Amino acid sequence: MKVNRRQIAWVLYDWGNSAFATTIMAAVLPVFYKTVAAHGLAENISTSYWAYTHFAAAFLVALLSPPLGALGDRKLLRKKLFTIFMVTGVIATTFMGFTGRGDYLLLSLLYIAGALGFSLSEVFYNSFLPFVAKEKERDFISSLGYATGYLGGGILLLINVLMITRPGLFGIKDSLTATRLSIISVGIWWFIFSFPFLIWIKEPKIHVESSGIFRRLALLKKYPNVLLFLISFWLYNDGISTIIKMAVAYGVEIGIGTKDLIIAILITQFVGIFFTMGFAKIAEKLNAKKGIIIGLFVYLGIVIWGYFMKSATEFYILAILVGTVQGGTQALSRSMYSNLIPQDKSAEFFGFFSMSSRFSTILGPLLFGLVSQFTGNSRNGVFSLAFFFVLGGLLLLKVKERNEKV
Repeated sequence: MKVNRRQIAWVLYDWGNSAFATTIMAAVLPVFYKTVAAHGLAENISTSYWAYTHFAAAFLVALLSPPLGALGDRKLLRKKLFTIFMVTGVIATTFMGFTGRGDYLLLSLLYIAGALGFSLSEVFYNSFLPFVAKEKERDFISSLGYATGYLGGGILLLINVLMITRPGLFGIKDSLTATRLSIISVGIWWFIFSFPFLIWIKEPKIHVESSGIFRRLALLKKYPNVLLFLISFWLYNDGISTIIKMAVAYGVEIGIGTKDLIIAILITQFVGIFFTMGFAKIAEKLNAKKGIIIGLFVYLGIVIWGYFMKSATEFYILAILVGTVQGGTQALSRSMYSNLIPQDKSAEFFGFFSMSSRFSTILGPLLFGLVSQFTGNSRNGVFSLAFFFVLGGLLLLKVKERNEKV
């Protein structure tokens, strides 16, 4: 399928901000948090604190997403709010690189600010999908965005890994300095690749009647199929998000080396490029819902594998499995949702989508953290994630796509 300039600009934002998801959320920052910022804390306590940090960020995003989305629709501020939160995320990410030993509280606060910028900018970024792609194009464009994100995030992470493991090649004195510079590089990368979006994508001139927040929340009652999808997504995305955010911290706790952990994340990124586009083909042949269900079955296997995992080799296998389904499942969730909602309220409805996404990342890390802290073993927390995939998948089966009778 041919893509136009606006679609390229939209896709490139995924390329840029995915560095936050890879280097900051998944690979480098969790290790930096546990070994530097949280130095001196017990292993399971530092893992729990990292989980609680994700919980706090997710709660704030869930609280803010719907009203901000409604504001963007009513006042035609989608692009302005996108820019504000993108810049907020870039600045907070850059300052993370300047934290030091024992600064786990400061780093947690900066991470929360960065995650707010990342997630809230995505509310408005996602809301442009109905305006840059026709309905039949959205599975492909959404999947292309995720695949491009895997590539962009993977390339910067690869550079970061080389910086950390071979700092001398870059004229850097040691690995710790290289780690700090890697964190800072994410902010720069994110900012640079936001420019095509800022230049080529204009604010859609679609006005929405103003009303109160509670009335806007009540709007979902008029769209029961959308509401059912959001609840389903809330559940299964809880498991997906927790795996993404806690995998490295969990790996550190069970004794897997930093180098192996980061290489595994790289494997996930580059495997994900191809399989994400493969899921677009599945959606084309079957439909998006069936593609998501296939992904959830694989995630059940991942949870079981993660519970028993002990070695770096097993972690590599887990990384490959995650790469096969992570991007595809999320891309089809986004495109399926975009086909269920009214276009004139896209930012508001993607605010609800983000709220569902963030509430999903509240329960998973919170449960993971509590189970890890009170049982003294994070394996028990991993196994509990199966609940989210099973129940979320069962509810998704009841959701009707646009071409089905509701």
